[in-house]
Amino acid sequence: MISTLNTYDCGTAQARAHCRHLATVVTIEGEIDAVNVERIALYLRRFLLGDSPVVLDMTDVSRITTAGLSLLLTFDDDCEGAGLGWTLVAGSAVAELLAVAAAQEAFPVAGSVHEALRDLADAIVSRRQSVLPLIRKSA
Repeated sequence: MISTLNTYDCGTAQARAHCRHLATVVTIEGEIDAVNVERIALYLRRFLLGDSPVVLDMTDVSRITTAGLSLLLTFDDDCEGAGLGWTLVAGSAVAELLAVAAAQEAFPVAGSVHEALRDLADAIVSRRQSVLPLIRKSA
């Protein structure tokens, strides 16, 4: 089941979410700067309340300032505090900012939304396989 939430207007950026079986995919497009970063942060916070991992798709972010880096750092901290996994899919503007800030290794990153969802599915299979021997021994 895939459900789509309406597009959320953040000034020079737009955000929308698709709730999928494995994760909620949040897509942000446009420009992220000090003017709209709080609106984007507000939108992202709503996904901390669920129990689905978040794939943050920023491939179509055309420009991002250091305020956007702060947004990512805060979102990472908030996800950790909520016990929620997340993955960043960075486009060229976001990847460039992460490189300049030497923050490439700061976040869980995937090359595409498809790759992020595949990694989540693989992690589920891996966990199930590690638990199966324990279940068989106790049965």
